[in-house]
Amino acid sequence: MSEHRDNGQPKAPPWLRFLPAFFRKRIESRDYLQNVISNTGWQFADNIVRMGVGLLIGIWVARYLGPAQFGLLSFALAFVALFSPLASLGLDDIVVRNLVRDPTTRNESLGTAFVLKLIGGGVSFVAATAVIFVLRPDDDLSRWLVAIIAAGAVFQAFNVIDFWFNSQVQAKYVATARSIAFLICAVIKVTLIIGGAPLIAFAWVGTFEILVGAVAIVLAYRSRGLNPRHWICRWNKAKCLLKDSWPLILSCIVIMIYLRIDQVMLGEMVGSEAVGVYSVAVRLTEVWLFIPTAIYWSVLPSLVEAKAADDQIFFLRLQKYYNLMALSAYVIAIPVMLLAKWLILSMFGSPYEEAGLMLAVMIWANLFTFLELARSAFFNVMNWNRIYFVTLALGAALNVGLNWLLIPRYGGLGAAVATCASYWFAAHGSCFLYKPLHKTAFMLTRAIIYPKIW
Repeated sequence: MSEHRDNGQPKAPPWLRFLPAFFRKRIESRDYLQNVISNTGWQFADNIVRMGVGLLIGIWVARYLGPAQFGLLSFALAFVALFSPLASLGLDDIVVRNLVRDPTTRNESLGTAFVLKLIGGGVSFVAATAVIFVLRPDDDLSRWLVAIIAAGAVFQAFNVIDFWFNSQVQAKYVATARSIAFLICAVIKVTLIIGGAPLIAFAWVGTFEILVGAVAIVLAYRSRGLNPRHWICRWNKAKCLLKDSWPLILSCIVIMIYLRIDQVMLGEMVGSEAVGVYSVAVRLTEVWLFIPTAIYWSVLPSLVEAKAADDQIFFLRLQKYYNLMALSAYVIAIPVMLLAKWLILSMFGSPYEEAGLMLAVMIWANLFTFLELARSAFFNVMNWNRIYFVTLALGAALNVGLNWLLIPRYGGLGAAVATCASYWFAAHGSCFLYKPLHKTAFMLTRAIIYPKIW
């Protein structure tokens, strides 16, 4: 997979010579670290493109639709997200872990995961459309928006190819495929805005992006000399995957609850316009989540290998990982908090002015989101998926309760406070309730107080 010099020694990546001498000396003889940095760089490049272009297009869409229609679209997206765990089935980490441990199972693991996710996508679509028909029987537009967006879950089955590339620390193929799909659909959205398209057209574009992304990732897989036709689905393998993943399925459900229930409850308790204003604060908060995600998929294989080799090395790497996540969150949260009102007014305009204070509060939820994602790597390596589910379930329950109490009185600001409090509890506070997690709790506390990475 890696390039080589003529003498058989690994060839240093071109980007290495552009680093300062201090950093270059630390990593020039560490081939795996170079691979991790390169892999993370590809994911960062993809997500920076998506973040930059996506934010600009998102701002344009929000201004074009206005708070009410943009809020209705955001409500539909959040509502469908509640059912997305039925499509993902919590297989991502487990399949990647299995492929790292035994790459020879590629066709069996990917084929089985593909069939499971295809079935799950169909179930997710049916469930989302059925529930919205019950909740809003007289709202045809909401029902159509949910049905169109939910249809994309079926095509997400092809994301199993991501598992293979992530297990091989080869993010450039996934990044390229996703960027192609994203940029095509960005052009389409601009065309829709210029042409004065109706709201429902933007829902169709979202589903089309998933379809284009699926085609692109299949082509990337084929470019490596691999073929999905060689995949094999074995029901014994499916049973093993589901046995390991069912706690993660439940975990994904509660994750979606505390990630998206605020927008759904705000829409039901206040209205679509309130969701539209709140959603722009959510967008500027979540636009940074590519950072921990990119690092996660690059670090996970090294944590799996460290755990198999030596516990001391494993926990040392884990602490550095926690520290890096906390420091990254601080670097983002402090300037965004200080500039929140200006950012909202300059980007989205006066109709969304109330989102400034919401953003200043909500951006701190990223500290706990970053740490929670890092902690999930620990749970995955330890195979403590049931404990992971319990911590997230407690956080989701707290989120629903706080939203129920605060939204009627404070609207979107109450939802932002509920988000921060519940994210902290799910990621950090809950670890103090269970003795085997006390070490994790103190490691996370150390990262929050003093995130030293060198």
